[in-house]
Amino acid sequence: MHISLIGGGIMSATLGILLKELFPDIQIDIFERLDAVAQESSDAWNNAGTGHSAFCELNYTPQQKDGTIDISKALKIASSFELSKSFWAYLMENGYFDKPESFVNNIPHISFVWGKENVDFLKKRHDLLTQHPLFAEMEYSENTEILEKWMPLVMEGRSDEKMAATKMEIGTDVNFGKLTEVLFEHLCSLPNVKLHLNHEVRGLIKQENEKWEVKVKDLLTSEKNFYYSDFVFIGAGGGTLPLLDNSDIEEAKGYGGFPVGGQWLVCQNPEIIAQHEAKVYGKAAVGAPPMSVPHLDTRLIDGKKALLFGPFAGFSTKFLKNGSFFDLPLSIEPDNMMTMLGAGWHNIPLTKYLIEQVLMSHEDKMEALRAYYPTAKSEDWTVEVAGQRVQTIKKDEKEGGKLEFGTEIVCSADKSIVGLLGASPGASTAVYIMLEILKKCFDTQLSNPEIQAKLDQMLPAWRGDFSPEDWLHQRAKSNHILHLDD
Repeated sequence: MHISLIGGGIMSATLGILLKELFPDIQIDIFERLDAVAQESSDAWNNAGTGHSAFCELNYTPQQKDGTIDISKALKIASSFELSKSFWAYLMENGYFDKPESFVNNIPHISFVWGKENVDFLKKRHDLLTQHPLFAEMEYSENTEILEKWMPLVMEGRSDEKMAATKMEIGTDVNFGKLTEVLFEHLCSLPNVKLHLNHEVRGLIKQENEKWEVKVKDLLTSEKNFYYSDFVFIGAGGGTLPLLDNSDIEEAKGYGGFPVGGQWLVCQNPEIIAQHEAKVYGKAAVGAPPMSVPHLDTRLIDGKKALLFGPFAGFSTKFLKNGSFFDLPLSIEPDNMMTMLGAGWHNIPLTKYLIEQVLMSHEDKMEALRAYYPTAKSEDWTVEVAGQRVQTIKKDEKEGGKLEFGTEIVCSADKSIVGLLGASPGASTAVYIMLEILKKCFDTQLSNPEIQAKLDQMLPAWRGDFSPEDWLHQRAKSNHILHLDD
């Protein structure tokens, strides 16, 4: 069996390892248009670096119109991240890497709010989540002295307004760029696996023999080559949508995408950086997309501690940070035009929010930071461009089109090609998403008892029958192997 993986990010790396572990004899070709892997969304500076466990991300526990709080998404994301950790622990045990600290480290996760209404929400959220074993360790406090110990910068110079925070000591910071590099390094050491850098996929055509003709251009020599694959995975971030359209599969029709850029405020003062040791998440502004939840983050990037605040939204017609300004206009076609118009009409507040973000000056961004760090000085912070995301727009019978948050798997009816659309919490839940693709596209092979036994070894929770107590046991095991309990 020949498999083509398009995109040199965390998704292709994860799927490639899983497939090669389950089916050692397969041949895999990986195509990346840039000169190295992990240069787009997977790069450490292009994403939040949060091991998304729903410990601190308030958008994963939305409050309904009747005042109730839905925690179902939080529970799913928490277990999905534990699945990722269990897979990394399996790889660690089997010698695929020996220094997990290079990509995953403990950083406390904190949710911080102010104002009576928000404090009431956080208290209800805490009461609900702590009934589940995966969140039982979550602390809650309105006590100023405790909050000052948890996040001294955030409390510095703050008034006596009503405030509250929750804290999970076992939160993580993940360098997905480094993790991607580690995974590809191992994957490419295996037989019949080849990584093609500076190679751009220019065409996908289904052949009469049911194979996919993958047309690839070598960007260094301009040479064109053709590969014939039994299965194609498109995990190219913002580049996935045009490739899905190019494949001409029925399931991809009607999808649209709107690019949203990102920027961080990055602290340049080592003394300030040293005083903060947490990821502090707040509530998104009204009309803002979930990916724009503000947070003040400690990051560990290539062994160096950093402090970031954001993200701030930007606008570009590019679908990738290293893409083309023609990406957006060329993506609009007859089959998705109404989808795009419908989504735009029904999301005017989001459009207004993006315009306001684009027009923000450096001092405007500093004022947003001061809501979380009141005494922040402009001279200590610089603006850095983050990654480019494509907000998925899906056809909707009532509204014409609607925004689709999270990650969307688009699979052909014959299961021979699949593409991945969407954003957060994508990278953190990569193993869960790839497992879903395996179940969907390799269901026949997964009925083999030997394959099932291998999956039991790699991912004990893959059958979906883990109890909360099983997840706690798995968490303890994974944390120990990955040196997260030191």
